[in-house]
Amino acid sequence: MTPRATALRRLLSEDKCHMVPSCWDALSAKMIGQAGFAFTFMSGFAVSAARLGEPDLGLISYSEMADQVRNICAATAMPVIADGDTGWGNALNVERTVHGFFQAGAASIMIEDQVSPKRCGHTKGKLVVERADALDRIKAAVFARDAIRKRGGDIMILARTDARAGHGLDEAIWRANAFRDLGADILFIEAPHSAAEMERMIKAAPGIHLANMVEGGATPILPMNQLRELGYGLAIFPLTLLSAAMRSILNGLAVMKAGGHPAGAVMDFAALRAEVGFDAYYAAEQRYAGKREG
Repeated sequence: MTPRATALRRLLSEDKCHMVPSCWDALSAKMIGQAGFAFTFMSGFAVSAARLGEPDLGLISYSEMADQVRNICAATAMPVIADGDTGWGNALNVERTVHGFFQAGAASIMIEDQVSPKRCGHTKGKLVVERADALDRIKAAVFARDAIRKRGGDIMILARTDARAGHGLDEAIWRANAFRDLGADILFIEAPHSAAEMERMIKAAPGIHLANMVEGGATPILPMNQLRELGYGLAIFPLTLLSAAMRSILNGLAVMKAGGHPAGAVMDFAALRAEVGFDAYYAAEQRYAGKREG
């Protein structure tokens, strides 16, 4: 089997902008893969919401996120880009985080320059660390990646800056260029406010760029062909599936609270069993003497 980071590098070398639905647990990742997508992004916002029932405000720990990466990567063979937040500490913590996410199966890890505790990139109150600290985080991530490569493994480094919000686009561009020069594989300038800003920053900071498509966020949601024309290699949709699932749950709860049953909104039981994996399990069971009958 091709290593996941190798597969992701090959995908990102294609002349296209990949649409990337985001997962938050093993089942959502499995469903994304079964739907035919080439890779997924593990959204920290969605993991915090689903695992803790709490907002993405730096409340979730390294160990909880690493465990979620492990469960997700065990459920799918496709490459997973995992949200590593700020690395949970200083440069040495960043090194540990990169090694831990690699061991959990991630093809790529995102490290950002927000002040800890961090928060969702499209909410208020974001602050970023000074340039020197931001650079140290990416230096540490690249150092850990290179150490992994020396042992025959690989993981891609996705370097994110949130400097646009408090310091302007010029500072964000400076940081993106510095991150790339340090060896980051993918660049992510969070929350540009227009297509014109998106075009400017990609021209000023060449590299593989990630677009963050958040419904209701600061950045316009553009068609995939336009994103590619602007120069993006991938576009993540971190909340689309979570939002759709939550809306369905709320609608179902409202019907049940009123004494009804949301029959028209539920999956057929056979389809539900197939998505979860019952059919695949039964097929595999036939390999052994104690095979299931009927």
